[in-house]
Amino acid sequence: MNPITIQGFKAYDLRGRIPDELNEDVAYRIGRAYAEFVKPQRVIVGRDIRLSSELLGKALEQGLLDSGVDVYDIGLCGTEVVYFATFAREMDGGIMVTASHNPPDYNGMKFVREGSRPISGDNGLQDIRRIAEQGEFTMPSRVGERFAVDIMPEYIEHLLTYVDRPKLKPLKVVVHAGNGGAGLIIDRLEQYLPFKFIKVHHEPDGTFPNGVPNPMLIENHAAPVEALRKHGADCAISWDGDYDRCFLFDEKGGFIEGYYIVGLLAAAFLQRNPAAGSCTTRASPGTRSTSCSAWVARPCSRSRATRSSRPRCATWTACTVAR
Repeated sequence: MNPITIQGFKAYDLRGRIPDELNEDVAYRIGRAYAEFVKPQRVIVGRDIRLSSELLGKALEQGLLDSGVDVYDIGLCGTEVVYFATFAREMDGGIMVTASHNPPDYNGMKFVREGSRPISGDNGLQDIRRIAEQGEFTMPSRVGERFAVDIMPEYIEHLLTYVDRPKLKPLKVVVHAGNGGAGLIIDRLEQYLPFKFIKVHHEPDGTFPNGVPNPMLIENHAAPVEALRKHGADCAISWDGDYDRCFLFDEKGGFIEGYYIVGLLAAAFLQRNPAAGSCTTRASPGTRSTSCSAWVARPCSRSRATRSSRPRCATWTACTVAR
């Protein structure tokens, strides 16, 4: 293949505008380059609800297949589901097609290797970029096979292990999916929880008719807060597009900064598993960070306890502290 320049590689993922920066040719090359660098035999692939994700996912998978890699397609899902499936099924890697909370004309990818260890700029992401740009790929001895996998029942069962259901109170909770993918998981969890869910912008819609699913944007706070006050709910939760981050509102509609939730979850999980380590949350002007030591028998699906100073969601914290 002819050499090209690929824009959009960031410190921890790939994100680019469709189709100028990211298209099916680029996705195919990335599949080939990922296989060339990681040298996997079996890889999980998932995608978010963006309109471009299905075609990009197919091109990515073809690149993996043409490299001799067996692809296990888990379909429409969130980023954490790819991480879970990679770890739980003992795969050699996983790729999520998503641009998270970016506008609808963007897409991207997030990469992990065995054990759901993230591939970032300092441990391989730039190598994948270089190989994809050069377009020189090794000829495999075989073409890979593609398998469709329904991981959701296993993932739901896993999520429920984090809570003691008999102790849960029958709360009224506003759930704000932002027309991203979180609504799909909420619907499957609903039957197992004693909560009454008030669903806002619940249906997945890759055009994002109510704005990009970014809970950090002030303009996106109005819908969940209005629903909370209208229904007298106990709290509200908003997710981003690939639901690997969420943020909460209290019973009065006040936005709860992520570092407070980190502290609450850290205390809860360390109480259940003191051997997991320690976690210190600092919240002062100009300093918002969490430092954790949380390594037990199994590795976390995130390789670092502190990756940046921005608030983190409950999912990330639970994984970091519990594992």
